[in-house]
Amino acid sequence: MSYKKAESGRLDFLNEPAIAYASTPKYYTIRTFLLDKMNLVQFIQDGIPYRFFDKLKSQLPFSTQEWTDILGISLKSLQRYQNDNRAFKPIQSEKIINIAEVVQLGIDVFEDMDTFKLWLDTPTFALGNMKPKDLLHNSYGKDLVLTELIAIEHGIFA
Repeated sequence: MSYKKAESGRLDFLNEPAIAYASTPKYYTIRTFLLDKMNLVQFIQDGIPYRFFDKLKSQLPFSTQEWTDILGISLKSLQRYQNDNRAFKPIQSEKIINIAEVVQLGIDVFEDMDTFKLWLDTPTFALGNMKPKDLLHNSYGKDLVLTELIAIEHGIFA
């Protein structure tokens, strides 16, 4: 199974059916996966299996340490999820999906992962001179980042 960045800069994160990870229909890109909100609700409630998270994580611009901060768990706990291929709790599963949504919008706005990564790591005046990446640890910060990405997409620069 291989994972690649599509030529358009969008993520092709599933080259196999998501059914292998949970009881969701087949999805082949992060975009199509995120579009079906009813299936996302069920996927989150069931808990995202570590194996699925690992495939997604390999496509997202966050280190393992950043993921532990985002998910509010220790590195040791994350390793236990990995070793047992356990499913994340719904609250952690929701955070994983939320981050995937931010990344997808970021790639849409900046048209490639490298430019989006640079933006994530650069303090932004509109976000109180904070790095957008540092705001993704809770839903309010995530909403601020999404709002800023939408403003950039519409040509509104603060």
